Amino acid sequence: MKSEIYLSLEFLRNKQVILYPTDTVWGIGCDATSEEAVAKIFEIKQRSESKSLVILVDSLEMLKKYIPKVSDAVLALLSKTTNPTTIIYDNPVGLAKNVVAADNTVAIRIVQNKFCRLLINQFGKPIVSTSANISGNPTPKSFAEIEPSILDSVDYVVNLQREEVNEKSSTILKVDEKGTITVLRN
Repeated sequence: MKSEIYLSLEFLRNKQVILYPTDTVWGIGCDATSEEAVAKIFEIKQRSESKSLVILVDSLEMLKKYIPKVSDAVLALLSKTTNPTTIIYDNPVGLAKNVVAADNTVAIRIVQNKFCRLLINQFGKPIVSTSANISGNPTPKSFAEIEPSILDSVDYVVNLQREEVNEKSSTILKVDEKGTITVLRN
């Protein structure tokens, strides 16, 4: 795993795009603070930049760097949840403009996958995680289901967990400025 983290870091630091396993499905990722790198992901997915992307962080501490106001309700929820949970937050700071939605929100998940956590920790910044498919096509549940065009478009493919099948997507919650939590996808 160390060599895969090292190789992935080299690509992330050079504003390149990686294909990697997450705590849900395989993801296409890059430095979430680099507009240039994020633009490459929209191009690979053939997706409009008006659509938002999920961002992964390794810890609550990293989340708070980019979301200065995390409500007590969210903190309580995050301390209890064991399922991958993506939360849409208002008013992020320090992220690439093209990962932030038009309404000034961003979807962030504290990742549970060991490889992802170590990678993000070593990188020191959040990374994008969007499903490894062309926009509108089915989300691949395993590495074997990833379209050849995606494999050919990324700069590096992580050589881990290629035999695993993952049927689950993350729960998606929306938090408004008052701290009210709404379930968007369970």
